[in-house]
Amino acid sequence: MNNSRWLQPLQQQTETMLSQAIAQWQVLPHAVFAQAPQANSWSANECLQHLNSYGDYYFPAIEKAMQQHSTPSTHPFKPGWLGGWFTRMMQTNPTGQPAKKMKAPKQHVPVALPPSHEVIARFIDQQEQLLQLLQQAETSNLSRIKVPISIAPMIKLQLGDVLAFLVAHNHRHVQQAHRALQAACALHG
Repeated sequence: MNNSRWLQPLQQQTETMLSQAIAQWQVLPHAVFAQAPQANSWSANECLQHLNSYGDYYFPAIEKAMQQHSTPSTHPFKPGWLGGWFTRMMQTNPTGQPAKKMKAPKQHVPVALPPSHEVIARFIDQQEQLLQLLQQAETSNLSRIKVPISIAPMIKLQLGDVLAFLVAHNHRHVQQAHRALQAACALHG
């Protein structure tokens, strides 16, 4: 599959999540955005902190990998089995529910509730950065460029797989944030 065909849906999903954050989330009060729907669930604030921690790791790693291997794409991209598996694990069903529940790696678990406007602003910045990376990736070799994964940096996945994983992971937790906000809005009226 050529780069544009692989990356275009990822760009569209990212733009949708970015638009939601800008149009809807920035106007919400911290009390609503930081309200967990139940005792052992994350608030929307915590969902975005989790995503921001992934961006903190992956964006510099992607940029570094792309700079080190600036070979243009000459072959169609084919997802790898491991990268495809990670991405499928992150995907949600048509109702937005995760296909499989998972425990977040310790280094990506939020430990505090900073002001929601700061968390949202950082998320917006990161989604804009992700869009830039997706655009740069259009002329990159999605198969040959390898990016170390955050939970085991000795394992490297193809750039195309890492980008697909990140967007699926973002979508999963944006859906979770949406559910948390629905519950919080019901509580706060």
